[in-house]
Amino acid sequence: MANLRNIPSIDDLLARPEIQSKLSVYRREFIVDVLRQAVNELREELRKSKQTYDKEQISNLILHRADKILSTAVSGSLKRVINATGVVLHTNLGRAPLSDQAFQYMQAAAQKYNNLEFDLDEGVRGSRYDHVEDLLTRLTGAEGALVVNNNAAAVLLGLSTIAQGREVIVSRGQLIEIGGAFRIPEVMKASGARLVEVGTTNRTYLKDYEAAINEETALLFSAHTSNYKIMGFSEEVGLTDLAEMGQARNIPVMHDLGSGILVDLVDWGLQDEPTVQASIKTGADIVTFSGDKLLGGPQAGIILGRKKYIEQMKKNQLTRALRVDKLTIAALEGTLLEYLCGNPRQNVPVIKMLTMHPEQLREKAEQLKEKLAPKLTGNAQRCKLAVVALEDMVGGGAYPTYRLPGFGVSLAFSGKSLDKAARELRLMEPALLTRKQEDSMLISVRTLLPGDEEEVIRQLAQVLR
Repeated sequence: MANLRNIPSIDDLLARPEIQSKLSVYRREFIVDVLRQAVNELREELRKSKQTYDKEQISNLILHRADKILSTAVSGSLKRVINATGVVLHTNLGRAPLSDQAFQYMQAAAQKYNNLEFDLDEGVRGSRYDHVEDLLTRLTGAEGALVVNNNAAAVLLGLSTIAQGREVIVSRGQLIEIGGAFRIPEVMKASGARLVEVGTTNRTYLKDYEAAINEETALLFSAHTSNYKIMGFSEEVGLTDLAEMGQARNIPVMHDLGSGILVDLVDWGLQDEPTVQASIKTGADIVTFSGDKLLGGPQAGIILGRKKYIEQMKKNQLTRALRVDKLTIAALEGTLLEYLCGNPRQNVPVIKMLTMHPEQLREKAEQLKEKLAPKLTGNAQRCKLAVVALEDMVGGGAYPTYRLPGFGVSLAFSGKSLDKAARELRLMEPALLTRKQEDSMLISVRTLLPGDEEEVIRQLAQVLR
């Protein structure tokens, strides 16, 4: 009880020089809240403590705790993470890192006024979509384009515009679910469209669509199964055949590509992922895909297709609710310009990571090991280093069955818990996220960005110190 009686009042704490200096930087109400939180947390600990503290000691404990609370509060909860997992499009880590050009465009848009919705030539109001529509149509061959805040929104908007109150035919083998419980049937329901399932889980034929078409049919829907594969005794209708049927029956065809990619990666062993251009060429009337996956841009839902359908979507009231802001437009424009007139293989981080040759990765891993070794001098008995072959992943719901041949550095700890070391690395600034394989920690070099290596070396040396 003596400890509790020695807890100073908030007014006493506010009078301390350490707090007075903070009041010149932060709002008084904010500092009061921080002090109250620190006092409440310490009070609970003091109730259980058998040690006795005087008032000055308790004041110092509160101030120390308040500093930690303040530091966490003002720095925010969104932290930089070094991705050493080898998963290129790691959904939990923000998916695609932006190219330098995309970042520069976004930074300029954020800090200055711009012509987001202003036609500088005519001096009248313009459209925010004009900044990227021409780029998208030039890159893909589509007649029109529209951008909303993610691919789920793109699918929802397309269904709501074209099929609200009417039927949409989908193969049972394509009733997909992606992360976050985004399910095609639920999106159909939210859009106001009525789902009509055809075929079976593993086999659907063109005749199944033909038999289901009636006067209520508004749309034929095809979803690319980018996050899983049905193997063995299976059959699906090709998009070309579906598009031909749609044209013959005057029914539009919508293709949800999911990830969406603008460059063919077959030469690097990445197959079975149709390019956006190929989907447009098949005759699909509407194509949707994500901006922050294989495109390597910001989070966005990109809608391409026939101009008449794109114009209808622009007039849909949902478009206002789903629209993207100036930062997304700027980052997307910078990304698309890299594809149009730059070098995406070198300058778009996702494409660069996916097209790295295994020998490049081996050399990178060897260099990391050589730099790590002297930093861990004196800890040779506590950590064994080795360059190892790894199987990396694309991630982001793309190429689910394919493993990218890669390399990394293996760290086998002795006398230190692997889980404890991994946790310490996660709690550092920046956080370091690694892989675990049996009793070793793995650092995949594929997903290390410029500047990451130095941080990795510093953090591992600190953990083993």
